[in-house]
Amino acid sequence: MIRRKAPKNSEDDVVKPKGFDDFEQRLGDMMRGERATLGKSLLDVQRELRIKAAYIAAIENCDPSAFDTPGFIAGYVRSYARYLNLDPEEAFAAFCAESGFSTAHGMSEEASGLRKKEALALPAMGDRDPFNAPTTPFAPAKDGFFASIEPGAIGSSLVLLGLIVGIGYGGWSVLNEIQRVQFAPVEQSPNVLAELDPVASEVSPNLDGTTVTAAATGVFTPPADALDRLYRPQALDVPVLVARDAPISTLDPTTVGSFVPEEPQIDFAAMSAPAEPVEPVVPQVVETAAPGVEMVAVRPAWVRVRAADGSVIFEGIMEPGDTWKVPQTEEAPTLRVGESGAIYFTVNGAHYGPAGPRGVVTSKLALSVDNLTDKYTLADLAEHGELSSIVAELKNR
Repeated sequence: MIRRKAPKNSEDDVVKPKGFDDFEQRLGDMMRGERATLGKSLLDVQRELRIKAAYIAAIENCDPSAFDTPGFIAGYVRSYARYLNLDPEEAFAAFCAESGFSTAHGMSEEASGLRKKEALALPAMGDRDPFNAPTTPFAPAKDGFFASIEPGAIGSSLVLLGLIVGIGYGGWSVLNEIQRVQFAPVEQSPNVLAELDPVASEVSPNLDGTTVTAAATGVFTPPADALDRLYRPQALDVPVLVARDAPISTLDPTTVGSFVPEEPQIDFAAMSAPAEPVEPVVPQVVETAAPGVEMVAVRPAWVRVRAADGSVIFEGIMEPGDTWKVPQTEEAPTLRVGESGAIYFTVNGAHYGPAGPRGVVTSKLALSVDNLTDKYTLADLAEHGELSSIVAELKNR
């Protein structure tokens, strides 16, 4: 029986687990790890080192093509390594080894800040590595114009625009309707009865030779001054002035003007009596005042009168025999009295009251003629002894 020999296991074919030292440690990974340990972002490093964040990302990616001036690469790499507590020389050597960068002479073309057009040309979007791109990968891409517009906002804007247009059209329609003038047709147009020549004479000859006045024909045209008098208030008439050829000092007001007394009737019996001096008649220029209200106190009483606006116009204790005339205003004032039985009201010489029962407080009493005459009865002096004595005392003053 033929047996095949089992193949020998070679030690080279055995896969052993790799340790940390088996992997190649790159400069960018080391720098990013140290920066993460410090808790710094690219913007924080830019703010503290005064180096562009794009340059910091290019150092970590070992991309010297992102720098505008190659002469500053060595200083940037050493400063960033010193910031991360790394050896500046070892970090720069690792950067040159991984990126293929070499220090050039100061006068050489490689050290110039002006790069060739071929170097400035960016690779196509499909070939560009987003991690090795010279642009800042930490900055978010800008959104488009339509990405910031929400569909709900468009609908709300359209509804608001429609509402504004509707309100404007409605206001324009109402304005046109208000300003429109319509003529209502009449059933029968007025006929001209007669046309008279104002220059013609009022007397016109008749067919039989007699003369007929305009009043007899049935058509009468009132004079212009009569119509003016009808539609013009009498108070606005301009007085008729008559010129007098005499000085003013010679005019007697009792014989000329409104102060002339009425012509007396002839009394033959009184002609023999001595003439009495005639008093001049003074025209009345103001209207007769309406009857007012006056408060009369027969016993001590505290009173307070407020105007319609709430302000106090009178407050105090009225002693027996004291009177106070209520001012006549558009709205009647109100009264508050502590001893209602001691206050009476005088209206046009008549006494009404008292304001209330004895020992009772009366408030918010309107001091108007109509209110007092309707609410209280006429006080009889025979029944109100205190009032009669006060009235007699007031008459003797």
